[in-house]
Amino acid sequence: MGDGLRLALTTLTVLPVKPGRIDRRSAAVAMSLAPLVGALLGLVLAGVHAVLPAGLLGAALTVAAGVLLTRGLHLDGLADTVDALGSYRSGDAALEIMKKPDIGPFGVAAITLTLLIQTAAVAEAGAGAGAGAGAIVAAWATGRLGVTLACRRGVPAARPGGLGALVASTVPGPVAAALTVAVAAGALAAVPGRPWAGPAVVAGVVLVLLLLLRHATRRFGGITGDVLGAATELATTLTLVALVLL
Repeated sequence: MGDGLRLALTTLTVLPVKPGRIDRRSAAVAMSLAPLVGALLGLVLAGVHAVLPAGLLGAALTVAAGVLLTRGLHLDGLADTVDALGSYRSGDAALEIMKKPDIGPFGVAAITLTLLIQTAAVAEAGAGAGAGAGAIVAAWATGRLGVTLACRRGVPAARPGGLGALVASTVPGPVAAALTVAVAAGALAAVPGRPWAGPAVVAGVVLVLLLLLRHATRRFGGITGDVLGAATELATTLTLVALVLL
């Protein structure tokens, strides 16, 4: 458990935690703890947002803080995944695009639009149209739930090496399902006065994530570390937007 917690913190945050044993057993724990790490990140960002001026500036600084706390790792994965999907290639050809150090136009657009949409949503939530701190915590927890779902049993790794191979198929299905219920329950307070809204949004985002993972498995042969990043950013953004709209 201790090794898994350290692995979760070093993989999902910028915290300089001394790594412990790294193997598939610790990876299973780490990927199962991902939503908890996301909730903690959300709490930190909600606190940051609370002390900043309202409006776009405060929202932009909050989103920037989120990028710094995760080293921008998930955004990099999002860009690489979108570049590969946008190439209309499959298998090894698509994986080769994901491995390239540069970012193509699809990836640049994905990062730019994601940050813009997240900033606008956080600003709108803080203005009272959404749920403020509750929306931020729920969004970042749901985003990391995407990691857990991507690593559930039955979802293969796209290549024999790398982060994907270490964590793929490590989380038992019942654990992934229980964590989904826990994140949905935690979102009950995300929209004040509408306790049904948070769980409904989480359920909808989970459905989108499952479709994304199915598509990635078909195109790439399984998941990679980049796919985990893409799932995280997609789930975070969709959750923020949906909570604000509700």
